[in-house]
Amino acid sequence: MRKQLAAAAILFLVGACSAQPPDNFVLVKGGTFKNRTSNYYEKNIFLSDFYIGKYDVTQEDWVEVMGTNPSRFKGGDLPVEMVSWYDAIDYCNRRSIEEGLQPYYKIDRKTKDPDNRPNPRFGDLDDIKWTVLRNPGGDGYRLPTEAEWEYAAGGGQSSRSYIYSGGNLADEVAWYWRNSGDNYLTGYWYWPEIVENHDRTMPVGRKKPNELGLYDMSGNVREWCWDWYGDLKTNATNPQGSPGGFSRVWKGGGWMGADFCTATAYRGSLAANGKGPDQGFRVCRNK
Repeated sequence: MRKQLAAAAILFLVGACSAQPPDNFVLVKGGTFKNRTSNYYEKNIFLSDFYIGKYDVTQEDWVEVMGTNPSRFKGGDLPVEMVSWYDAIDYCNRRSIEEGLQPYYKIDRKTKDPDNRPNPRFGDLDDIKWTVLRNPGGDGYRLPTEAEWEYAAGGGQSSRSYIYSGGNLADEVAWYWRNSGDNYLTGYWYWPEIVENHDRTMPVGRKKPNELGLYDMSGNVREWCWDWYGDLKTNATNPQGSPGGFSRVWKGGGWMGADFCTATAYRGSLAANGKGPDQGFRVCRNK
């Protein structure tokens, strides 16, 4: 009887441990959107549970997996930047392999993605065009979908319907052009003034977290999402997202951008090969 009880206790403990989020990840309980400022509010979109990184991928995280540091502003606890969407996808698979997980993405570097179309105004900006497909059975790292990102940034089921991730005052929760340098800037956005003020990325986790304990989902660096910049509902309900496009979604705004770009509902996009000193990402895993 004691052996049976001991075995049952061990199974219970193993099950409890396996239900815990990985280090520096938060379990986001699924459901419909509660944040009234969300693009998906009252759109009858339901998300399943998933894990998401508490912080942006840092330069320390990146170097451990990739070996080199592409960032303009160097520091182990700073978010990695100057990374394209393809770089982020590559990182996810490499980190998964290093940790003994099944990669979430199938990457074909030789076949040009037929769904990657030229920009109608500026032509074909993406000179890489890997064909990347999702492997839903993989338990490895991945980028959040746009819907998942917005749901988590907006507080999930604990949402208080804040405009920004964690509050209604950008300065409390976000690094953006006014507060990310030597002095607090006023007046109008003016790039020479931003440069002179030494605006830059900031160490992760220094601002207030949101309702789920997630940091920097507003400001610091813009964060890549999986989706093409397409129809919102299609992105949220179709397993592969919108059927092609010419740019991928980024969310959250960055240190050089305006406060309105850091609102959780704001949608931005960039060609998948695009990079910048304010372009980073965070990762997810399936539950």
